[in-house]
Amino acid sequence: MSVVMVATMVLCFALSVSVAVSIGLASILGIQVTNANMLISVKEMFNSINKFPLAAIPFFILAGNLMETGGISRRLVEFAKSIVGGVQGGLPMTCVLTCMIFAAVSGSSVATTFAIGAILIPALIKHGYPTSYAAALQATSAELGVIIPPSIPMILYGVSAEVSIGELFIAGFGPGILISGALMLFVWVYCKWKGWGKTDGDGRMPFGRALWQAGWALLMPVIILGGIYGGIFTPTEASAVAVFYALVVGMVIYREIKITDLFVILRKSVLSSAVIMFIIANAGLFAFLITRAGVPDAIGHWLQDVLKSPTMFLLGVNAALFVIGMFIETSAAIIVLAPILAPVAVHFGVDPVHFGLIMVVNLALGMITPPFGVNLFAACTVARISLDRIVRHLIPFVLVILGCLLIITYVPWVSLSLRDLVYSR
Repeated sequence: MSVVMVATMVLCFALSVSVAVSIGLASILGIQVTNANMLISVKEMFNSINKFPLAAIPFFILAGNLMETGGISRRLVEFAKSIVGGVQGGLPMTCVLTCMIFAAVSGSSVATTFAIGAILIPALIKHGYPTSYAAALQATSAELGVIIPPSIPMILYGVSAEVSIGELFIAGFGPGILISGALMLFVWVYCKWKGWGKTDGDGRMPFGRALWQAGWALLMPVIILGGIYGGIFTPTEASAVAVFYALVVGMVIYREIKITDLFVILRKSVLSSAVIMFIIANAGLFAFLITRAGVPDAIGHWLQDVLKSPTMFLLGVNAALFVIGMFIETSAAIIVLAPILAPVAVHFGVDPVHFGLIMVVNLALGMITPPFGVNLFAACTVARISLDRIVRHLIPFVLVILGCLLIITYVPWVSLSLRDLVYSR
């Protein structure tokens, strides 16, 4: 059964069948091979999405779309530009910093790509940056949307591996800040070398004025994250609070969301949420079948026999996840692989929260690596260029994040220090 399922899934991927349909079709064929009752598919698909923490996904997607339409994104860009926009290469640094702030609410890298890219990609092109570079930068920076908490992939890992989502969220700050800092340093040095961005400070708003205008926007992540870690509401409840706050700020305070805009925003959010939930349902059925067939235990024993040390295990897992992330959507990969790999990681003495951050950061790389990088497609759509044009500029960014991934993997302190500080009280 397992061989039929994996072979079918790989064949469907090769034929460019959508991820959800590929996984679902492989699962259905697996059931047919074993002559099991087809009602299992309905039951397990329902069970896969019938989990309270998953309610956060559509809410965070809706919050991100409300922020984009309500003017919150634009004000965050102006605020970030007032901080770092005055130096050569300040506009690319603004892109990274804005995505970092926006990620603290949206939880989605694709939402971040569209919301921030619609503003900054044209601005970068206007200041003389190549269109391909602007798109590659935006796609890479938006990856922070799934690393800086709250994060949809972290929610999925927490549900799949039965790990505290709150601990995952707070552990995500260290890797998120590390990657943000590394990207900003890299783009500053790169722009100095290329001679780009000498006019990036033009039109830059004074810090005080930018802070005043972005005050309500900046208060949003403070309320959301402060509420989670202050014990006022759960991460799932925080997603609903984010929607309410973004709606009030966009309609009442900034007055940029009209009643007529709500249908478009809701429709866009429903479509995005449905795609993710359909993937989760199919991946949940797939995971149930391979678990029932004993594949996770077999893989776990094999890894323990072949990879004798935690160092070798983490290296092997990172290499495998990097390749898997190129071809399988992040959410589906986490749901299928987390129940398999997390117990093996614990066996090797790796903290499950630390391992969750390794998985999320690594698989997030798949969002900016061909052939199925969703951020790449989103950035190319905004920039109106073909995918092949941005690969040359993309490679250095991927190398920077790979370097950060190695640090995150072998220096657990980066992920766990803040978690241990907060939860040791």
